[in-house]
Amino acid sequence: MKTLKVVHVPYTFAPDSVGGTEIYVETLAHGLKAHGVESLVVAPSAGGDDQAYEHGGLRVRRFRSASDSDDMLREAYGGGDPVAAAAFAEILDEETPDAVHLHSFSRAVSVRFVRAARQRGIPVLFTYHTPTVSCQRGTLMLWGARMCDGVLDVGRCTSCSMQSRGMPRWATGVLNGMPSGLAKAVDKSGGSGGLWTALRMPELVRRQQEAFHSLMREVDVIITLSEWSRTVLIRNGIPESKVARVQHWLPSAPDAQGSLLDVASVPLKVAFLGRAVRIKGADTLIRAMLKIPDVQIELHLYGVAQDANDEGYWAELRSLAAHDPRIKFLPSVPNDKVVSLLKGYHLLAMPARGVENRPLVLLESIAAGTPIIGSDLGGVAELVNHMKDGLLVDPEDVSGWADALRSCAEDRSLLSRLRNGVRMPRARSDVAEEMAKLYFSHVRRPAVVSSDYGRAQSMRAQYRPE
Repeated sequence: MKTLKVVHVPYTFAPDSVGGTEIYVETLAHGLKAHGVESLVVAPSAGGDDQAYEHGGLRVRRFRSASDSDDMLREAYGGGDPVAAAAFAEILDEETPDAVHLHSFSRAVSVRFVRAARQRGIPVLFTYHTPTVSCQRGTLMLWGARMCDGVLDVGRCTSCSMQSRGMPRWATGVLNGMPSGLAKAVDKSGGSGGLWTALRMPELVRRQQEAFHSLMREVDVIITLSEWSRTVLIRNGIPESKVARVQHWLPSAPDAQGSLLDVASVPLKVAFLGRAVRIKGADTLIRAMLKIPDVQIELHLYGVAQDANDEGYWAELRSLAAHDPRIKFLPSVPNDKVVSLLKGYHLLAMPARGVENRPLVLLESIAAGTPIIGSDLGGVAELVNHMKDGLLVDPEDVSGWADALRSCAEDRSLLSRLRNGVRMPRARSDVAEEMAKLYFSHVRRPAVVSSDYGRAQSMRAQYRPE
């Protein structure tokens, strides 16, 4: 069997604190071994210097990037860091991979990487892991209130982004009314911070959206993990022929130790696992619990705090829940222990306020046989079948969350039906095989910009932003 060498580029990598994208990359890399694909993980260095080491049997290289720049804002909004791009090009020359698979899009990992690979005749695949790839707000929630159609529009995206930073909507309209010539002049000034950043935002958003379209046009394949993300790409003029939907899978062993908690046991045990940030919605769960003080429930929150802001939010939640002994805050658990842990709960709660793609913890709950109460948004709504294998609730409807928790606590026949409806997700081997076929089909093909892209862009006008 011919062996291919593929470079995977996530946002970061272990031993640094990692998220779902990095766990996905690590699991994919291990799964690909059985299909003739050797993987090298290449990620930005947290310390800003070049590094090389092994992690869990995988080769890892970390590349340098500029910690500061006179053009920091422009680089962050699509321009990319030239220092990081030069370091990546050096790695390509040293490693001579057969393909590059980008799993991130940021200042450090930009469209410059695609161009470096194409100059060397190396095909590039890109996976759309999170809404941050195209959404300035980062959550795909229009005005923070409802799921957006995802169509990129400089005016609307600028206003929505600035509103998320505390600017009143009327003021965002004034900002967008600035003449384009003045906007470009303000941007060229290079000012940053406070009012300067706000005044530059329309031009920065325009640059970011141009970079997004360049990325989509110049990569060979775009991989989506969910139907909503595929739809967003097509609405933005990306040709369907260029988009491959390859669903996420379960990295942990499905035969994890432990048996399921007795469905009739009291109290109802509910788990929350996720990063300690407001967008994950743990405060919604606590407020819902406070609405039903008479119901026998235990809520256990396993939060991951990555910085001081996370710690501050978690401290607020501890204060909010201080007088309810049913609510407990517990340390995070290793990824390979999550399935076993969830077997000891009646429900997993996922009250995220932003659009998720194909959340890993949801798949782990499915593998455990534990039903989910989740936000009726994006990938969660695609995976959870309401009243069949879980419950879906509006993310901001605290009363709705309280009612859902009460129903499961007081009607154990409902809980039993939900548990019986849970079905195992795809196996890792199936997905790894599908990905390997994609790599093999694109290696050694001449890298060209798809002619379909221009035609798809011309059809984009039928999707008008709301």
